[in-house]
Amino acid sequence: MAGLLRRRISVAAVPLLIMLLTIDALSNYASAANSASAFVQNAIFSNKIVIFSKSYCPYCMAAKRIFRELNEHPFIVELDLRDDGPQIQYELLEFVGRRTVPQVFVNGKHIGGSDDLRASFQSGQLQKHLAAS
Repeated sequence: MAGLLRRRISVAAVPLLIMLLTIDALSNYASAANSASAFVQNAIFSNKIVIFSKSYCPYCMAAKRIFRELNEHPFIVELDLRDDGPQIQYELLEFVGRRTVPQVFVNGKHIGGSDDLRASFQSGQLQKHLAAS
């Protein structure tokens, strides 16, 4: 009888254990998301130029090349080389409505992706944004 009672208690504890593990996992995810959000905002507003990039992406390489031509040194966040890269990419989606890379910011202003950056560079707008610092 005592063994049966222990087994019933153990079986009854399973849903509670699952609920506690789920709450803990969600809490850890929320902490990661909050720290990713803080990282994104801090990077954008603490650096003259920020490029959220992936190291292998040809569009990201083109964006970096534009800044090299301008003799500028952006703060580059290589999402594929960071453990929190997926969380940062999600925060970019929340922040600017895009999750593609590159995403470029100058003086806290969102310039956009590779095509947007190239158009801004060719029109001279990028140089104006850079000079405004």
